[in-house]
Amino acid sequence: MNSMIKRIITLCVGLSIMSLGVAFSIKASLGTSPISSMPYVTGHISGLSVGTTTIIINWIFVIIQILILRKKYQIFQLFQIPGAVIFGVMIDICGFLIGGINCGSYLQQWIVCAAGILFVGFGVSLEVKANLITTPGEGIVLAICKVLPVKFGNMKVAFDVALVCGSIILSLIFLGAVDGVREGTVAAAVCVGLLAKLFGRFLNKIDVNESEDSSKNAAESNA
Repeated sequence: MNSMIKRIITLCVGLSIMSLGVAFSIKASLGTSPISSMPYVTGHISGLSVGTTTIIINWIFVIIQILILRKKYQIFQLFQIPGAVIFGVMIDICGFLIGGINCGSYLQQWIVCAAGILFVGFGVSLEVKANLITTPGEGIVLAICKVLPVKFGNMKVAFDVALVCGSIILSLIFLGAVDGVREGTVAAAVCVGLLAKLFGRFLNKIDVNESEDSSKNAAESNA
């Protein structure tokens, strides 16, 4: 029970840190991460907040997973829905909290963008560490891989590219210019996964050290 509570807390913290990273990316105005590009563009088109469009699009992703997997869909993954709500609400809250940050130069934009990428990478590593649910975007990729002979890594890249292309097309049609997709988007696509792996290794090392300390203390107590 304590282990499950710890995993739930880890997931919620991870989602919150990811949302802070998205808020920083938006603030930098150098382009959001691929998975956030669609909510960002549709938010500008509809007038809704990015957090709200994130919730809506993630719910659509859950529905798509169900349609793809049908009877093979794991009911437990429906917890992606409240997870999406937490993520979306926190994006808007974090955006409000960092509203006072100003990017007066291109260098400052990159500093804020880099902070966003770091936060997203760390948040993803915590989400993976929790090992409870996948994000709806990753859920679609996993669902496709279950019905088609495609490797997850290749499908993930294709899915991210499709999201970015879709965002560009929508922004050109409805806004008259490319919005939300810039050099920061490319940086996020390249760096987030790498950072998540590095942070993941660090978290695993901490767990190993804690386990060794617990075993040592137990041995000393029994002595």
